[in-house]
Amino acid sequence: MIEKRTAAAVTATGRTLSGYIAKYDNATKIGGITEIIRRGAFAASLASGRDILALADHDVSRVLGRTRSGTLELREDDTGLAFTLQMPDTQAGRDLVALAERNDLGGCSFGFVVPSGGDSWQGDQRELRTVDLHEVSVVQSWPAYADTEVSLRARQPVNQLAMLRYWLETVR
Repeated sequence: MIEKRTAAAVTATGRTLSGYIAKYDNATKIGGITEIIRRGAFAASLASGRDILALADHDVSRVLGRTRSGTLELREDDTGLAFTLQMPDTQAGRDLVALAERNDLGGCSFGFVVPSGGDSWQGDQRELRTVDLHEVSVVQSWPAYADTEVSLRARQPVNQLAMLRYWLETVR
């Protein structure tokens, strides 16, 4: 079963969303449990070369990008799982860019499966050490992981950069 954790007329040309899908070592309350994502939890997924999708609200009919095409870039750094997403010139892409410009996005989320031995439990605390990442989503609702972030960059002239910050991650 895939688990989900949950980020005027505008075109997608030159528009990029970036930020963090997940941040490491921060305890987050999700329902009745506390969950912590450990450093390196996404390393095996990223190294596998698997095609990971970027979706709007976990909806597979609204693809925003993918690693295979290079429109979605994912990388682990000291903070967490960072992403850069070139937004498409589709209705979903334009809508999300407009929401980002207004600071109305809820954040981002990710869909994953925990492989055998990839997590550990101590009482009601779950530690995620390895996950099989299937998708990341830009979401319009509330974040489950309040310390993640997303920014919108718009490069129209070369020296002009618009950055907006949003909280990410949601449970759908």
